Amino acid sequence: MKNDIAYGKVRTAEELGRLVRAHRKSRRLTLETVSGLGNLSTRFLSEFERGKETAEIGKILKTLRTLGLEVIIQPRGGSPSPFPRVC
Repeated sequence: MKNDIAYGKVRTAEELGRLVRAHRKSRRLTLETVSGLGNLSTRFLSEFERGKETAEIGKILKTLRTLGLEVIIQPRGGSPSPFPRVC
């Protein structure tokens, strides 16, 4: 499968959901598989991928970890800080 996913800036819940769905499908994972791996409901995953605005942030982060994705916070329009990460 060709990997033409546009990773990068995300500005809306819908964009994040679309990106996560594309990533999941590129890895040939079903909602049921991710649900089992991350102990998340398929209903939550489906709603998240459809851009649900009120999805719980803890579950979103758990989903991203389960799929091998991470969140990087930086000033808008800037590049990542050269300073060490805050743990």
